[in-house]
Amino acid sequence: MEKIVCTEEHKELIFQIPLFRDLPQNVKSTLLDRLDYQVFHVEKKDEVARQGTPCKRLYVLLKGKLRADIIDGSGNEVMIEYIIAPRAFATPHLFNTVDNRLPVTFTALEESVLFTASKESTFKLISEEPSILRSFLCITGNCNKCTVSRLNVLAHKNVRDRFVAYLFEHKRPGSSLVQVVHNQVQLAEYLNVTRPALSKEINKMVKEGMIKVEGKTVELLRGNYPETYLL
Repeated sequence: MEKIVCTEEHKELIFQIPLFRDLPQNVKSTLLDRLDYQVFHVEKKDEVARQGTPCKRLYVLLKGKLRADIIDGSGNEVMIEYIIAPRAFATPHLFNTVDNRLPVTFTALEESVLFTASKESTFKLISEEPSILRSFLCITGNCNKCTVSRLNVLAHKNVRDRFVAYLFEHKRPGSSLVQVVHNQVQLAEYLNVTRPALSKEINKMVKEGMIKVEGKTVELLRGNYPETYLL
């Protein structure tokens, strides 16, 4: 990573993330002066932050895309999620007093721009601005919810159960339709299964009348599911 100057474009992107988006103009005008920050140009395949290292800075991806991976107890690399700019990430770990080590490694999938601010200056800003504190708590809660959802999928042992859990996690309330945001390669990585195994299982479920697939839209034919699937 290479340190670069924070441009006007970067400043505009900073105020697009939920943490700072809805601040009063007088707070926005002084915000960067109150943070001990740095901006970096990140090359494709660069590691932005490594699993197991303490989280000492606020991380905001201004441009580009990151991949978050975890190394499990068996030494396997498991894809957790994609971070798409502009977005803050790793926020729940910044002020964790029990264990603030990062649970995943963040790697750039393309050329990116990263904004970071020191833990101390971020804490001072949050403590002085209740609106930022409110946003920070909401973001942290949403991140924890996503983590729980992700672990619920991986808790299932076979390909079908993981795929079904994924579908039920992503369907809208009251609807039988699921808009799949991943392509099949990405979905296989997300479910931590092989692509051929996933493709085979999806085809079997279509033949069994459990689902209907049109492009990236999957329809859950609920009447064909065992009770254990009807979450």
